[in-house]
Amino acid sequence: MKLDGKVALITGAASGIGHEIAKRYVAAGGRVAIADLNMEGAVAAAKELGGEKDAIGVAMDVSNEEQVNAGVEKVAATFGTVDILVSNAGIQIVHPIEEFPFAAWKKMLAIHLDGAFLTTKACVKHMYKQNSGALIYMGSVHSHEASPLKSAYVAAKHGILGLARVMAKEGAKHNVRANVICPGFVLTPLVEKQIPEQAKELGISEERVVKEIMLAETVDKQFTTVDDVAEVALVLAAFDTNALTGQSIVVSHGWHMS
Repeated sequence: MKLDGKVALITGAASGIGHEIAKRYVAAGGRVAIADLNMEGAVAAAKELGGEKDAIGVAMDVSNEEQVNAGVEKVAATFGTVDILVSNAGIQIVHPIEEFPFAAWKKMLAIHLDGAFLTTKACVKHMYKQNSGALIYMGSVHSHEASPLKSAYVAAKHGILGLARVMAKEGAKHNVRANVICPGFVLTPLVEKQIPEQAKELGISEERVVKEIMLAETVDKQFTTVDDVAEVALVLAAFDTNALTGQSIVVSHGWHMS
């Protein structure tokens, strides 16, 4: 599938899943804005993908409305528009709820939910003008399932489904689609960090965390890869009718089947 010069804003794309999606989009003929809290990393990632012709780095705290608006306008000024939003920025914090700091709860929801809302609000202004666009949200199997220690993350990822479904209805008359990618565990630094944290909280070995918690319900005991997720992100970006909107696409080696 080809993107034929379409412009994508991808948040949290200096590394991990977002970076792999950016690479896949450029390979498919797209142009990308790598928006990240880590501006140095965003600029380095953009240079790796071919420089200003195909990719730029944008400093963005997705929970800050001024930064989001300024970043989106920079993308539109540089490339002419925004065709695709990939709302990917996220973090993970794990605690049993009785020990979960309220500040950490608010931080989680701000990055995942406020970030998705603010970037959507800023990007659809450009998409509506041109009567086309794709909103792609990074959910999780935890958009459908629950796990211990992840009250804030699970609540945020469930919320992403609701936002995407609303946008599928609001965006339809403007030919703007909204879908959610729901990966299983992908072995990124975010997940690698969780393994010792959960081992400590649950009082079990790291090996048991991987086998009995992270991969227990998969059909083949395999981690999802960044390539898997990037390929689905390309399909959702390139698919150009409302036949595919309001959906959650689960990429999890069968952990969750819907």
